[in-house]
Amino acid sequence: MSIIESTSALLLRLLPSDQFLKLRKGYLRVKSRTAPVLRLYYGNFNTAELIENVDQHLDSDWSILMVHSSVNNLAPMYDGNTTELLNALIEYCGPKRTLVMPTFNFGQQGSGAREMLKKDPRFDLRRSPSQMGLLTELFRRSRSVIQSKHPIYRIAALGPLAESVTRGHEGIPSGMGQGSPFDFMAIHNAQILGVGKPFQVMTQAHHVESLLGEDWPAPVETLPDLQVTVVDKDDEISMKVSGRQQQWRFNIWKLREILTKDQLKEWRYHNCPMFAARAGIVTDALVTAAKRGFTLYDPVSQ
Repeated sequence: MSIIESTSALLLRLLPSDQFLKLRKGYLRVKSRTAPVLRLYYGNFNTAELIENVDQHLDSDWSILMVHSSVNNLAPMYDGNTTELLNALIEYCGPKRTLVMPTFNFGQQGSGAREMLKKDPRFDLRRSPSQMGLLTELFRRSRSVIQSKHPIYRIAALGPLAESVTRGHEGIPSGMGQGSPFDFMAIHNAQILGVGKPFQVMTQAHHVESLLGEDWPAPVETLPDLQVTVVDKDDEISMKVSGRQQQWRFNIWKLREILTKDQLKEWRYHNCPMFAARAGIVTDALVTAAKRGFTLYDPVSQ
């Protein structure tokens, strides 16, 4: 973990969300003002060069590409824009592979998804934006893209497996367990890619928690189910959203302890964080580790 990443994680844990956001905005202002110096020191790159770098780090035998992204974190070295990057990723996957992105919506800052759904149990699939970055929202709105029908862990997909990976998500109360898109990606040869993001954002790491259910070895609090209606144009789908509150602190950096450097690839491109991993390898390794009592959670000190 870099100094910036570790500091950010610490501040996010210690500070109220509004104070953290003020500090983050200040950091981005400083970064913007020093852009010429950063570009001189780290160099610049265009969209084609970025895709070429990604291709050098990915294996060739994948059928699904799950992309976590932050175009902001590519600045100021990146010469392209969000639309260019989206088009390039779609072209990179081509007609025979499927592009997937997280389009989660957790409600207002500091409130959380469950509070959002308690206040308004109707989730409009089309009108609820992605909170996972501008790239994911542009992708969600793109022609022929299919969305899964889950009010929290919604994903968007484009390609030959788009319908399959999104199908039935409304029937998975946790959004993450068996039969979910994350389960599908673990089974169907998905490659996870981080563009401008460290692997801290890898949602696949949470798949194991719902997958193991009662066999999960870390302490959890089971939350009351919420009855929710997902609105998809003229269709209204009634579903149940379940929840389990982990009692320990999440520490995804422990993933380095159970995956090799070939299984969890981390690199920096012109100082922009990047990562790649196989969804199936991540899930299998975490299931095996959990069965011997190892999780990505640390006990909270009293």
